[in-house]
Amino acid sequence: MIGILIVAHGTLGESLIQCATHVLGERPSLLAALDVTAQTQSTMLEKGRSLLEELNQGDGVLLLSDVYGATPCNTMCRLLTPGIVEGIAGVNLPMLMRTITYRAEPLSSLIGKAVTGGQEGVLYINSELCDATTGS
Repeated sequence: MIGILIVAHGTLGESLIQCATHVLGERPSLLAALDVTAQTQSTMLEKGRSLLEELNQGDGVLLLSDVYGATPCNTMCRLLTPGIVEGIAGVNLPMLMRTITYRAEPLSSLIGKAVTGGQEGVLYINSELCDATTGS
């Protein structure tokens, strides 16, 4: 199973994990957060490498970061190893749920599932869509 590490500002990563745990009824295994704070870059990298060792059970690790170009994403970029540790920026709850659901697939396939899950989870909600989902 592919490990998942969320690298994000503050406590966003742990908050997303708590939301997924609520939806699933239990905390998924091989899922962790690297909360980027005011710590030094070297401390973050050391902690990130340690988490990668814990999460990689032989199938690789997918890193999910919040904002491309920001400190969490830059930290993520230093942890990447092509084919073993891959990364995606723009994490949201739909992306995380899709990633958890399909992480038994190869890492190369999971990347596409995660990206489409994140994109398809962003919808403009109007009254017509609400009426269709609530039956009003």
